[in-house]
Amino acid sequence: MANLSLRNQRIIIIGGSSGIGLATAKQALEQGAYVVIAGRSEERLNQAKQYLASDELTAYVLDNRDEQQLKSFFEKLGSFDHLFTPGASYVRGPLSSDAETAHSCFNAKFWPQYNATKYAAPFIRPGGSIVLMSGAFGQRPLSGGASYAACNGAIESLGKALAVELAPVRVNVISPGTIRTAFNWEGAAQEVREQSYDEYAKINLLGKIGHADEAAHTTIYLMTNGYTTGSTLFPDGGYILR
Repeated sequence: MANLSLRNQRIIIIGGSSGIGLATAKQALEQGAYVVIAGRSEERLNQAKQYLASDELTAYVLDNRDEQQLKSFFEKLGSFDHLFTPGASYVRGPLSSDAETAHSCFNAKFWPQYNATKYAAPFIRPGGSIVLMSGAFGQRPLSGGASYAACNGAIESLGKALAVELAPVRVNVISPGTIRTAFNWEGAAQEVREQSYDEYAKINLLGKIGHADEAAHTTIYLMTNGYTTGSTLFPDGGYILR
C-alpha cells in the first residue's frame, strides 16, 4: 500500500499565511509534516503562527515577485519534499484596462510561480511534488478578465510542461473557483463580499461557495498521491460545467 501521508515530510507553502495556503499548512501539520510558510506580510505570518500553534512550523518573510529573493530563499532552506505556491495579489480588468492592470496577474501570479519552481526544483527530494495554483476562470471566462483568464490558462499549461521536464518530480495544478476566505475582495465591505459569494453560488452546479479547507484537501491529495502528475484539479463546485 502506498504511503499517502505527509508524516515527517517537509512542505513549503509560498502564500501560507492566509486563505488556501494557510488551510493547507494546517492540514499538513495535522498529518505530521514539517511546514514552512512564506509571505510578504510579517504581520500575517505572525498571525498564522499564532493560529497554527505548532513547533513544526517555520515562517519567512518573502516577496515572491522578487526573483533574487526566491533564489536565496530556496538556497537557504535546502532539501524538502513538496512545494505549494498559492500566493498572489492582482487586479482583474477588461481588455481596455491600463497596462498595469493587464499585466498584474502575470506579474503577481504566473512569473512568481514559474520562478519559485525554477529555484525550488534542485532541492526537491525523490518522490516529491510541486502544486501550482491557477483558477477556474481560465476554463470558463466571464466578461472583463481577458488577461486574468489567459494567466490561469498559462499556469495550467506550465504545470503540464513542468511535469514532463521535471519527472519523476510530480507537478500538478489546483484550479479553484471562488473560495470563502478573508483575502477575497480585501478591503471591501462585508455586504459586498457576501453579494459576490451569492452571485458565484448561482453559477456553479452545487449552488454554494467553497471553503479554504476543501481546496486545501485537494492540494494535500496532489502531494500525497504518487501516481498523479501533469493534472489540473478543479475544486470549483462545478463552475466550469455550468
